[in-house]
Parts: sequence; C-alpha cells; structure tokens
Amino acid sequence: MLIALDATYLVDPHPSGIAIYSRELLDGLAQSHPADRFVHLYRPKQFRRSLPSGAPNVTRRLLLPFLVKRPDIFHALNQRVDYRPAKKVLSTFHDLFVMTGEYSSADFRQRFTQQARDAARRSDLVIAVSAFTKAQVVEHLHVPANRIRVIPHGVHLPENVLPQNQRDQIILCVGALQIRKNVVRLVEAFERLPLAVARGWKLVLAGSTAGFGAAEIVRRIENSPRVMQIQLRGYVTTAELRELYQRAALFAFPSLDEGFGIPVLEAMAHGTPVLTSNRSALPEVAGDAALLIDPYDADEMSAALGRLIEDSSLRANLAAAGLERAKLFPWERAVQETWQTYQSV
Repeated sequence: MLIALDATYLVDPHPSGIAIYSRELLDGLAQSHPADRFVHLYRPKQFRRSLPSGAPNVTRRLLLPFLVKRPDIFHALNQRVDYRPAKKVLSTFHDLFVMTGEYSSADFRQRFTQQARDAARRSDLVIAVSAFTKAQVVEHLHVPANRIRVIPHGVHLPENVLPQNQRDQIILCVGALQIRKNVVRLVEAFERLPLAVARGWKLVLAGSTAGFGAAEIVRRIENSPRVMQIQLRGYVTTAELRELYQRAALFAFPSLDEGFGIPVLEAMAHGTPVLTSNRSALPEVAGDAALLIDPYDADEMSAALGRLIEDSSLRANLAAAGLERAKLFPWERAVQETWQTYQSV
C-alpha cells in the first residue's frame, strides 16, 4: 500500500502528547511494514524545519495537492482534514475539550470546531484515543459509532525503576500551565496540607508556561504561602522528565478534561504512584491503579495527597499496580491496531 500521513505535529520544539503520538506511529508503521510505502506530509511552515525519516520506505512531501501517485490511504494524525487526498481517509481524534469547555479563546474555539466537523465529515473512519473521546465524537460531531475505532495511546517501559524508599519527597505534576490542567487547585490542595505533613515535601510543576491562562497561574504560585516549597520547572527535556518521574514519590494529575492523559501512563511506567481525576478519560486510563479524586474539590485533593504522603504501603501498592497497568499500553499495540484499521478500509 501507499499510505500518506500528516507528519506536521512532529515539528514541535516542545513536543506535546500529539507530537509523541505522531512520532511513535510514523516510525512504528514504517519499521514494521518495510514492504509498504509511506509519504510524510507537512504544511509549508513545518516542512522547512522537518527532518528526513531515515527509513528507506518513507518520502517527505508538502501537505498540499502533491504530484505523486494517489495514495491508498491518507491518515490525519490530529483531527484536521482540509481535503480528501486519497481513496480512503482516516483521522485521529484526541479530544474535543476545546469545543466542550472554556479552555481557550473564542476565536480558537470557533476554528477548532469547524476543523473538527470538516475532519469528521471527510473521514471514512475515525480513530479515537479513548472510549471517552469516541463518545464525544458521537455526541458533538454526530459520527456513527460504527465509523469509530478506539486505539489508545501508549508508553515505553524504562529499563530500571527506582524503589519507593530511594525517592525524593516530591509531588510531581506534568503538563502545560493552563486552566484545563487545574494547577491552581493542586497548589491550593498542597497549601492545605498540615505543616507537619507537608514538611520536607516539594511540589514540582513541569511543563510549558505558555498555556491558556498561564500568567494568572504563575502569579498565584508566586503569591502562595508555600512558594518556597513549589518548583516551577517550565518545559523540560525528555531526559529531564524521565529523571523527575524516577525521583518523585508521588504523581498528581488533577486535570479537568483529558482525551487520554499520557502522563498518567508515563508515571505508572516509572513506578510512581498516581493521583488523578475521576473525570473525562482519566479513570479509563488509570483503571484501578490510581487514587481518583474530584478535581473541583481542593479539600478532597488535599486529603488524598496527605493520605499518600503518610501511607508508604499505599504508595507501594499503587506503584506496583501502576507498573502492571502500564504494561497493557505498549506503543507497539497502537501501531498494530492502526495498521489493522488501514486493512479494514
């Protein structure tokens, strides 16, 4: 087969979940199917900064009408299909929170909504990264359920996992500073911990500081009575993030809305006990291997943090359960199931 994929999201100085998904899928498909040919497409701005794949069965092209044989399949990796460039078209939907929540500007919400509707209308099949996202695509874009396949994101297991008794007193949170990630309530929950419980602990926030509402979040952190116990790391490299996962005794991810939630799996893969929200796709990803809380209730969040800090047995049990949970989501599974979806169309 000749398969064209939108590789635009590979070109990102601060890779997000969609960039990670794009890299894993593009590399995995090319490597696991050497007899087939792949065309990686980019929009003009990203094309200038893109790098060759290195795989002999991959060609780069602009994401414009291109002068090659019409592909058998075009796969849009982030719910944007500007036209139908192939005999069959698939699109991956990661989330619809821009449509369903007040997490962005009105102009961006309008553009996103139109792009999502166009992608759904122009796609023969939609890949949703969770059952939650599938339900949203059905409800808000009116795509029949039988035109949607659920293929979850994945994770790589590290070679070594640091035991709990060798970790630092760190509560780690990973994600861009933005309203949707609910960082302010996490800070409030940390502040409400009794001094005797919080003594010696640090709240480490790793992620871009350019998200929607980030300036207000930074000001709130700077005015926190526990500002000396809060580290605002900003965007960190992949190597730095792995080190943080290994060092942290706890991982807190109280996001208000997620189509999947890759950081939850990454923390579990590193043996870090997880506290996360009981909303959106997060219970689906976490299963019974995390402590779930109402992300709108700072008191409940604080109580859960205190419980994890004081109960080393609970942390150890969640760490072990998380490792087993992460094993269910290898990136190879996502690649294989995506290929099977290509075959089905």
